[in-house]
Amino acid sequence: MNKVMSNKLMIALYILPALLLIAILIYIPLILTGYYGLMEWDGIGDMQFIGLENYINAVQDDKFWDSAMHSFLLAAFSTLSLVIYLAISLILASKIKGAGLLRKIYLIPMLLSSVAIAQLWIKIYNPANGILNSLLRGLGIENTPVWLGDPNIVLYAIFIPILWQYAGFYILIYYAALKNIPDSLIEAAKIDGASPLQIAYKVKLPLIMGVIKVTIVLAIVGSLKYFDLIYVMTGGGPSGASEVMASYMYKLAFSVSDFGYGSAIGFLLLIITLIVTVFIRKLTATDDEVQY
Repeated sequence: MNKVMSNKLMIALYILPALLLIAILIYIPLILTGYYGLMEWDGIGDMQFIGLENYINAVQDDKFWDSAMHSFLLAAFSTLSLVIYLAISLILASKIKGAGLLRKIYLIPMLLSSVAIAQLWIKIYNPANGILNSLLRGLGIENTPVWLGDPNIVLYAIFIPILWQYAGFYILIYYAALKNIPDSLIEAAKIDGASPLQIAYKVKLPLIMGVIKVTIVLAIVGSLKYFDLIYVMTGGGPSGASEVMASYMYKLAFSVSDFGYGSAIGFLLLIITLIVTVFIRKLTATDDEVQY
């Protein structure tokens, strides 16, 4: 085995299939997206080179910046929701009765497709006979909201099923990290007289801080490129009130058949996501790593 691993040619042959797959599925499409952004193209006919015109138009496009603001707002809500997921994980990891059943319940949204979740919440938000408005009318509220039809609240109405969809994913990550903490450290803290709140804040959280930083990056990056549930529920409407960068890109490329401009928007989305990722990594970087 050592002889094989010391042979650089063999190492190259082993990793070549993976490199080819990554290049075909990731890097080549990214390069082509940036290239198509330099063209005026409907996706079918001949392409006409127009230079940076699509990118300049995108930077000056108010609708693009509105969709970017909606994406960043979703990223902010997703990051704040991590506090709730972490609190739930701390409770589940504290050996409460029924924790196993609760973990399974929280994982149910992960097993459903985004389309199924969207259809479920469309029924919940139905202004005439949806569960939510029926409960509000039962409480005596007559003027119930049109959740997916009101530009002032539609974005926040969509955030709820998105955060619900990924709750189980983050809870599972935090739960696994918490269960990996040696019991001896927790027992030592109890012997020293630490309360459960002090154990959670001063012992458990510092030990899983690396995992927390990773989930922050995942939540923000995932929010910036989120598409499917929003597209199924509202299509970015009404009047662009729930449009995000990914749905705006899709609408330009496939609904309006402006493939060149849509590609430019997609490439700008990539650049924005990379910049935000680097910024978040720098912001959360620390020299000290807690070992246990």
